[in-house]
Amino acid sequence: MSRIGKLPIEIPAGVSVEVANNVVTVKGPKGTLSQEYSKNVTVEVNGNQVHVTRNDETTDSNAKQGLYRQLIHNMVTGVKDGFKKTLTVKGVGYKLSKQGNNKLVMNLGLSHPVEFTADEGITFDVPDNNTIIVNGADKQLVGAVAAKIKDLRPVEPYHGYGIRHANEVVILKAGKAAGKKKK
Repeated sequence: MSRIGKLPIEIPAGVSVEVANNVVTVKGPKGTLSQEYSKNVTVEVNGNQVHVTRNDETTDSNAKQGLYRQLIHNMVTGVKDGFKKTLTVKGVGYKLSKQGNNKLVMNLGLSHPVEFTADEGITFDVPDNNTIIVNGADKQLVGAVAAKIKDLRPVEPYHGYGIRHANEVVILKAGKAAGKKKK
């Protein structure tokens, strides 16, 4: 039995969950999210809890029970509190600015500024010139947008220049001088 899948999902105040035609729709103060689920599982709303149960005892059903339980839990958390990823930019002359609610202009050591427009449901916060906070209700979309931004300028291994997650540890390589012998 799936340990995660058998746990009920608590529905907080201000959030509503509806199930119809193999689609779960969650509405809350941060927006509306929906997720289609497999025929291997059944999703039921009982009072202020959501239960995900298997229709048979196969390994695939066991895995899908845990998967869809966690996806629904992330949707409930997202429409209630939202998710965020923090990215930092390090480099000589690298800086960020925000235009509007969903557009970033970044100077990343290239010959031109890089403009990045967010997807629907994503907002940016730029508390200083070197920090980006990606906010949204959909956990998967927040992670995907953060990964796209990070791919614009990957971390360079010798000086550590580039875009990284705030809690990411980058191990720097030693330069040429480290291999020379002194006479």
